[in-house]
Amino acid sequence: MEKIEHIGIAVKSLKNAIPLYESLLGTPCYKTESVASEGVTTAFFQTGENKIELLESADPEGVIAKFIEKKGEGIHHIAFAVNDIHAEMNRLSEAGFQLLSPEPKPGADNKLVCFLHPKTTGGILVELCMDKG
Repeated sequence: MEKIEHIGIAVKSLKNAIPLYESLLGTPCYKTESVASEGVTTAFFQTGENKIELLESADPEGVIAKFIEKKGEGIHHIAFAVNDIHAEMNRLSEAGFQLLSPEPKPGADNKLVCFLHPKTTGGILVELCMDKG
């Protein structure tokens, strides 16, 4: 793993959260995007090398909606940049971590992504991210 790629934050409403984070971070949202494979709409902010991804559920029964219902708005996951997502998935699987998908999926911000089950990562949802190219 190279670095923390971004921190994902679950929000009820991007319409309300974007102005809040623009004010908090002192920088504008640089991108919004729908990610059908995850059932979310995202908004990205960058401060220096750090990125924040806001996640709003596109479906009232989606994973982000269920997360907010259970835990409220807040940190949803930590994403790590990797050079070779397939090799990293194999390494982590062999080390006993549970992957939430057998193959990487298309993610936001032109990435291939794979999530690791929180039961095997000390309670934190971990996302692996690799640039598509």
